[in-house]
Amino acid sequence: MSDESIEAAVERFLDETESALNDYDQGYADADATLSVVRTRIDDLAAAADESDGAEPPEGGE
Repeated sequence: MSDESIEAAVERFLDETESALNDYDQGYADADATLSVVRTRIDDLAAAADESDGAEPPEGGE
């Protein structure tokens, strides 16, 4: 995800997590599969956040 902005990573996380939860709600996936997808998306989002820590200065110019 190194080429992806944190905003894009958050949007992707929300979209893919919502999709996984919708699949669960509709009976297309069981709870274990849904949690696996959500955990993977959390890991992806955390990695994107870690990569962005060094890429952009924090707000306020410091």
